[in-house]
Amino acid sequence: MRIDFHDETNSIKEDYVDMIQRLLTFACKEENVTQEAEISISFVDDKEIQEINRNYRQINKPTDVISFALEETGEGEVKVIGEDLPIVLGDIVISVERAKEQATEYNHSFDRELGFLTLHGLLHLLGYDHMNEVDEKRMFQRQEEILHAFGLPRQ
Repeated sequence: MRIDFHDETNSIKEDYVDMIQRLLTFACKEENVTQEAEISISFVDDKEIQEINRNYRQINKPTDVISFALEETGEGEVKVIGEDLPIVLGDIVISVERAKEQATEYNHSFDRELGFLTLHGLLHLLGYDHMNEVDEKRMFQRQEEILHAFGLPRQ
């Protein structure tokens, strides 16, 4: 799996990057995603994620994670098929400030929160959603199963 990391905050240590790499590789195996898949992860501050949230979701406040799926075909779009093209799952944007605040709020480690947000973003890229109660239960249950099996359970 190819993961492009972009740390606009200059605060994500190599240990966190390594953990996220291992988590995403593990999660993709669990979800039967080819190891040739590509993904981008950007770490930003609250100001940047608020701007993204406002521009793309019309919600003018910071959030913890936003995903942009590239393998989804929207209304009126044509799916590009090609054997030689890599599978580019999409982009995940994480607010480091939110992750730190939520780790404290939920009384667990920054590792756990960063892992949770990264996996949450990945599952969105894979088509999971939480727009209704049934989908939300399915998505959050899958998140917990993967995080627990990986070694990042809730404490």
